[in-house]
Order: sequence, then structure tokens, then C-alpha cells
Amino acid sequence: MKIIDNHWDYISRWTDDFLYGGPAEETVRLPHTVKILPLHDADSNDYQGMVGYRKTVEFDASENGRRQFLQFDGAAHIAEVYFNEKKIMVHKCGYTGFRTEITDLVMYGEKNTIVLKLDTSENPSVPPFGFVIDYLTYGGIYRDVKIDSRPYAYIEDAFLYTPDLHTLHISLKTSGTDGSEKVHIRVLDQKGNTVTETEGSEGENEIPCGTVSCWTPESPVLYTCEITLAGKQQDVQNYTFGFRTISTDENNILLNGQPYFLRGLNRHQCWPYAGYAMPASLQKEDARILKEELGVNAVRTSHYPQSHDFLDACDSLGILVFTEIPGWQHIGDSDWKKQAMINTEDMVKQYRNHTSIVLWGVRINESQDDDELYRETNRIAHTLDPTRPTSGVRYFENSSLLEDVYSYNDFSHDGKAPGCRRKQDVTKEKKPLLITESNGHMFPTKSCDRWERRQEHALRHARVMDSAMKDHEHAGVFQWCMFDYPTHRDFGSGDRICYHGVMDSFRNPKLAAAFYASQSETAPVLEIGSSMDIGDYDGGHLDTVYAFTNCDEVKLYRGNDFVKSFVSQGWKGLKHGPVKIDDLIGELLESRENLHGKQEKLVHDALLSAQRNGNGHLPLKTMMQLGWCMIRYGMKYSDGASLYGKYVGGWGGEQAIWKFVGIKNSKPAVTVIKAPETKLHLEVKASSCVLHEGSTYDAAAFRIRVLDEYNNTAVYAQLPVSFKVSGPLKIIGPDMVSAEGGMCGTYLKTVGKEGTGTLTVHTAQTEDAVIEITVKGREEL
Repeated sequence: MKIIDNHWDYISRWTDDFLYGGPAEETVRLPHTVKILPLHDADSNDYQGMVGYRKTVEFDASENGRRQFLQFDGAAHIAEVYFNEKKIMVHKCGYTGFRTEITDLVMYGEKNTIVLKLDTSENPSVPPFGFVIDYLTYGGIYRDVKIDSRPYAYIEDAFLYTPDLHTLHISLKTSGTDGSEKVHIRVLDQKGNTVTETEGSEGENEIPCGTVSCWTPESPVLYTCEITLAGKQQDVQNYTFGFRTISTDENNILLNGQPYFLRGLNRHQCWPYAGYAMPASLQKEDARILKEELGVNAVRTSHYPQSHDFLDACDSLGILVFTEIPGWQHIGDSDWKKQAMINTEDMVKQYRNHTSIVLWGVRINESQDDDELYRETNRIAHTLDPTRPTSGVRYFENSSLLEDVYSYNDFSHDGKAPGCRRKQDVTKEKKPLLITESNGHMFPTKSCDRWERRQEHALRHARVMDSAMKDHEHAGVFQWCMFDYPTHRDFGSGDRICYHGVMDSFRNPKLAAAFYASQSETAPVLEIGSSMDIGDYDGGHLDTVYAFTNCDEVKLYRGNDFVKSFVSQGWKGLKHGPVKIDDLIGELLESRENLHGKQEKLVHDALLSAQRNGNGHLPLKTMMQLGWCMIRYGMKYSDGASLYGKYVGGWGGEQAIWKFVGIKNSKPAVTVIKAPETKLHLEVKASSCVLHEGSTYDAAAFRIRVLDEYNNTAVYAQLPVSFKVSGPLKIIGPDMVSAEGGMCGTYLKTVGKEGTGTLTVHTAQTEDAVIEITVKGREEL
């Protein structure tokens, strides 16, 4: 299959003249967005309209006699396809692919013209449109376009699944044959060794494979199935798959026959500036972030099917996927419903060979019950794929359940209420219950918010997950959401951004990201909920703070003096619950002030009470204990005032340096130091510093943080940040931005040449960061 993403003529306002060779506004490469949008205050009207794309392709005379297919992996939203000025198809979904045969229209040895007339508007005749939508729906050909050249007799479709952990089942469909032709089937492991080979035929094939490795999120072992159809010209197709089964019981989703709790986040397929239009490398990068940085084992592709490149990465990394048909609350008329049924069929047929997908979402997200519609979408999914359970996302309880799993957006937690609703209150059905959204708009949190809100944001994610995991009645939780995203004017903050993510729009981590990372074991994790600066606290009184960690305990030091050791308590569902640090005095009175026994305890408790209640609001009991202490031990008021100023007030005194040490297996594993910022520096994380030119451009993401001298994010460093690029590279978006919460980002793309370039990141308060990027390969014309 040949990707033809380069050299497309483009017009931003369609005219019929363009179909017949009329002038273009510019030449573009795919993936393409019709409008680069600002990070803040993006207007959905800017990408809506009727646009045109046109490309010339040539077919060598040696290909005459083969069958030719034109395939679009994604174009938003209603596409009319023309080949050599002939209209050959219409596709009415911006989130599924489409292809058509062009064999009889191809002129060999001559120039052939592909034209796409694309309606990028939020057309109410097709899903997800017709009412409001809480996300932007960007226009353009934002996935690859391909020419698929095949022999006359070819493999049209193969659906691979494993009915058990030792058998491969292939439902095979051929074209241009009489149905009796044999195919050669070979299964290879990851090293290319043959596991088994046999002959098969069109229809159903059961292939015993003996001892193989199961696919799990912890060990995502993949195999390759090579299918060869002999004939005048051989057709050879390779399919990647894993040996795994998915089923359900009353409370659980079963992976390979065992209960498996889905612990994940929701993901949109958008990026700042470019919208949906990013190449394979950054699609895969999002999957890597989910797995390696956030440590989740599952993702929901809200609220539509997403890139095969993203799904390929989920297959290879071991991320369980819940994917669903396009939609958001609204159900339209009968034609609209027919399109939803078509979308269901396209979704299942196009994505069913992804091992990572474990659930089909066959309802419009958060829509009302419509048994007639959802009985049909459920039937379609089960007919095309009998191996996976179905589900559909609701926001209300005791909905009509036609699917196999009850998916529910549970926004009941408000900081005080339990983390989630009881199963018996949500559904009476004896089927698994899955939380598909929580938190989100209930507690939007910016990276520059005060520490209390950022900490509470992380704690709310922890409480929901803990509640769902400990009740043994929930099959999993997908919380809302992976990162902040732009939205319509009906939603979000005043700048039309939904600050619902555990990361910002550039995938920089907020504190809540540390909660997710702390549930994995890939690396030591320790993040502290506060900067420990007295100016962030009312009255300058430092108070309870939480550590988000996968360590066994957290040891606290003030300077070099040990304060106290803390462990996670009260979290029954989480593997590593947040650690409450509620005593900043600990053993200091004994080690520093030479106080011991009952005197030390009385003074210690009084200082803690003053810390929590304020010096003027001490409980009567505490005041009486202090009075007794002064009489018994001869302490003066000035002694108490001095201790208060040193350990509680701190105003105008020497600012403490706090050191948190995470202990793992009885050894120090990670250290965090909190102290006043005096020196700032830049951290720039590149998704890759080696980019590859070819059938399309490549791109890299650069996540940027302003850090203090102890490598903590300098949350209040809202600095202007400028970008300068050299070499065969181009910036996507502006060349100057503002750090928000000490964080920002940018993107670079290749421009059709190889070589070496640099990205220079500059602020007035830091040294420049210079990143070298190598571009390999040349553009394929």
C-alpha cells in the first residue's frame, strides 16, 4: 500500500472550477488541518466550510491488469471523492476510513487526478452533529491517503481472533476467485520464527498454534500472520495479533479468563494549533505517555474511533482500548440514525484486528435510551465481531441495557461524597459496571492554580479510583481526562479550554498525573502537593500536604534534621495511596530543642494545633495544657512565641528547606527538595530528536517546563518563551508563547529535506535550551 500524502493542491473555499484544474491557493502535505488555531480562544467557525483537495498520481503501465483502490484513513467530515473528474463515492463520517475501487478509471502512463470536496462544517445531518458538542471537530484530510494496488484475485478481508489461548481463528474473504482457492497461512513470532503453517481457504479457518505467549498489558506479545493467496500474481497480506480472550461475568471484564480491572483515562485526538492533523509518530507518542508516564493500562477513545497508528501503539505497548461510535448526547432523525449504524459497521470492520480493543461502544456518548437504535447497533457489532463485549456510555442510572457492560459517567464525587455510586444504585442488571468518566468538569484545574486546588484535583482522582477498586463491583474506571483540550463556547473556561486534564494541552504533567504514575512500578515516583512556601498559605501557616508516590514510605527532613516518616493509610483499593504528611514538627523538638517526654509531647501537640487552627484560635483544652506546661516546666511566654515562630509561623524567619525522601525496599529511591526559588532553568523534552522524511512529513513534540534549582516546576514563572528554528524544520504554531504554570510546548515538522537543525528555546530569566534534531530520508515524490 502506497501512501500519497505529498503535493496536494488545496483551496479553502470550494469552487467547481477546482474540480477541472482551476487554481489552488497552496500546496500542502497530509495530515492537514484547514486552519491553524490559537491555543486560547479558538473559534470553531474558523475551520468550518467547503474546501477542496486535489492530487495528480501516475500508474506505471506495468500495473495494468491489477486492481487499484483509493483509500482515505480520515477526512473530516463529509467527503465527495472524484477520480478523473468522475464522482465515485460519498463518505459521511469524519472518524472512519473509506476506500473505493478505481481500477476501471485508471489511465496508465498518464496523469490521473484525485479531487476531494470536503464539507468541514458541523453538519447536523451526520453524527456527532445536531446539537452542542464538548470538543472541537477540526476539518481537513487529517490522516493518510493511500493507493492499494492488488492482483485481480486478492485477499479482501481477514478477521483474526483467538477463541482460546492456543488457537487462531481467521474469517477470510477473497475477491476475484471462485471461493475454492487455497491460501497459505503462516504464523510467526516476534523473532520471525515460524510457529505454525498450514493451508486454508475462504470462510472460517481454525489453526492450532500449540504453546504460545498470551497478550496482556504487562506482557503484550504480538504475532504475525502471513496469508498468501496464490494465482497469476500472489497476494500476500500480513496481520499482527495477540493471543488473548475477552469475556465478562457479573462484575468483571475477564482478560484471558481472569478478572482484570481497567485503570485508565479518556483521550481526545487533538493537539494545540494543528487540531487532529498530526502524523504517526505523535499518535504513537500519546500511547507511550499513557503507558510509560501515566502508568495506566487502559484508554477510552472519546468519543469516536481514532488513528490506527495510535491503536497500533496500544497493541504493542499493552493498553486496553474502549472505542466507540462518533456522537455526543444528541440523536438525530432516521437518516442520522442510519449513519450511526453505518458508523458502527465501519468501526468494527476497520478496527477489529487490533488486539488492544476490548470493548465496542455502540451508543452515542451520554445519549438518552433509544432501544430500537441501540438494539441494531449492538446486533451489528456482535454479528461482525462475536468475540468482544459491547457497551455504551450513559450519564444516568438504570438505563435500558442492551449491551454486555453498563458504562456510566459517574460525577457524584464532590470532594466529600464517596468516590463513586454503588452498583445497586446505578443498575439492577447482573452485568459489569464500568465508570467511563469522573471528575473532569466537576473540578477543572489549571496548571497555574493554587497548590490547594492542584492537590485536591489529584486527590479526587485518587478517591474515585480507590472507591471503585475496593468495592469489587466495578470493572474499571476511565477518568476524565488525559489532557486539557479546546472546546466550543458552550463549555470550558473563558478561553474555551476545558481544563479537565491530568496534563496540560502539551502533555506536561499536572500534579494529578503523579497520582496515575504512582500506581505503576516502572520507576520511583514522588511528587509533593505543595511548594512548602509560607506565602502560599493563609497566615503563613504550613499545613497538611500529600505525597503521591509508589514508595513504601516517605521520610521528611527539615534541612538535615529528620522530622518524621509517613506511610500511606486509609486507602483500601489503591496499590499506592497518597501519603498524608500532617506533622511538620515530628522529632525536631527533641533533636533541636532538647525537649523530652511529656513536655515534648505537650509542646508538640500545641504547635500542631496552632498550625491547623491559627494562633488566635487554639482550643480551650490546648490552652489549658500549655498553661500547665508553663507552670510545670518553667516555660515563659517568650519561649512559646519563639517556638511558634520557628516551627509554625516562620514569617520573616529563615525559610526552611524541606527534603522528602521516598524509601523503596528499605533504601532511598527518590528525593524531592522544596525551597524558595532563586535560580531557574529550562527543561525541554522532545518526543524524538530524529525525524523521518518520506511519503509524508514527520513531527516532534517539545514539552517545556521552567524548573527551579531543585528541579521542581516553577509554577509562578509565567514567562514569555520564544522559539527559533534552523535547518530543514518548521514550527507548527507561534514562535512565542507564555509559560502557564511554568509549562508550555511547541511542535516542529519536517519540510521535505534531510539534514540537521536546531530548536532554540529562550526566556529572559534562563539560559537558552538548544535541541539538535536530525532529519533522515528524503521526500518521496
